[in-house]
Amino acid sequence: MSAIDFEYAIKKDVRNNPIVREIDAARQRQLLQTVVIVGFLSLVVLFSAWQRFALLGHGYEMQSLQRERAEQEEINRHLRLEIETLRSPARVEHIATKDLHLIAPTRDQAIILERVTPSAPPEKSIVAAR
Repeated sequence: MSAIDFEYAIKKDVRNNPIVREIDAARQRQLLQTVVIVGFLSLVVLFSAWQRFALLGHGYEMQSLQRERAEQEEINRHLRLEIETLRSPARVEHIATKDLHLIAPTRDQAIILERVTPSAPPEKSIVAAR
C-alpha cells in the first residue's frame, strides 16, 4: 500500500457548525406570496361554503315556518267554522227554549227600538263673549 492509498482510507471528520446558510430573499418572498394566495383562496372557499350552508339552513327554516303557517290557518278555519255554528240563530233559539225555559214573546209584548242617528251640528256656531 502506498501513502496515497492510505490517505483515502482515513475518514476525515469535517464539522460544518460554523457554516451559516444564507437566507434567499427571493425564495422567502415567493414562499410568503404563495402562503398569502393560498390563504386568500381558502378564505374565499370557506366564505362561499358558509353562505351556501346558511342559505340551506334558511331554506329549511322557511319550509318549516310555511308548514306551521298552513297548520295554523287550518286551525283558524276550524275555529271560525265552530264559532259560526255556535252563533247560529237556530242553535241559540234551541238553547233558550229547551235549556233556559224561555218563551218567545207575542206580537203585542215585543217592543222594537229604532236607532236614531244624531243630526249634524250647524255649520257656523255663535259663541257668546262676555
